[in-house]
Amino acid sequence: MSRTDLSQTYQEQGDLFARILAALADSGRSTDRVTVEDLAPVDHFHARGFPATVELAERLPIKAGDRLVDIGCGVGGPARYLAKRFGCHVSGIDITARFVDTGNKLTELVGLTSQVEIELGDGQTLPYADAQFDGAYSQHVTMNVPDRAAFFAEACRVLKPGAFFALTEHGLGPTGDPRYPVPWSDDGRGAYLITPNETRAALEAAGFTDIHIQETGQHYLSGYKAAVAKAEAGTLPAFGVHLLMGDSAVDKIRNAGINIEEGRTCPIQVICRKA
Repeated sequence: MSRTDLSQTYQEQGDLFARILAALADSGRSTDRVTVEDLAPVDHFHARGFPATVELAERLPIKAGDRLVDIGCGVGGPARYLAKRFGCHVSGIDITARFVDTGNKLTELVGLTSQVEIELGDGQTLPYADAQFDGAYSQHVTMNVPDRAAFFAEACRVLKPGAFFALTEHGLGPTGDPRYPVPWSDDGRGAYLITPNETRAALEAAGFTDIHIQETGQHYLSGYKAAVAKAEAGTLPAFGVHLLMGDSAVDKIRNAGINIEEGRTCPIQVICRKA
């Protein structure tokens, strides 16, 4: 499955904005005065969702007024959270038109259009000028990026000297050959996992320095197991990121956990800066 095919798969899943609003109402939340916190269970479309975004934010040197870029922003949950928390401005870009449309509608819904905008595009060819941003981040996107060198080079290009770049991804583990389906691929097509050491080398080649890599597998494994247990018990909340993964959501989450246990994947968090 190519990146275009992956985008099309998500695109064909219907009116996501309407589904989110319906699930929001079904969960007992008001749809009249929606907040960033109300949307948090569903709009952080990456492993471990909102808690992972909060943990990453705690480590980033973001200041009020900073301009950030979210590369592969999904429906924009992290962008809205950071904009509200730090008083910064976030430009989001994603390859899936349905996510872009939904993300902008959700941003308008919570009243953050002056701080967050999302547009259609590819992280391998960013539509921004050189040295424009004070920071950049990408959460669980690179598993679907075939040209990692171009992706990192573009991130470095649009950052100001000394700006931070944060990355979370499922790296390829020592035993390799992940089980599928997983959240980023149904059958292995469109998946481009590399080892943490290869990620470090690619970042260095792109112009990043002070590269700090933290293995986060146990955190993700606990989250995956908890989600599967709730699903098997019939207590998985209706309002959650599984809304974005389709009917095979539980199988994807289960396999993501098994892959970590068996050393097939190695989730990492990376923080570095442009030289």
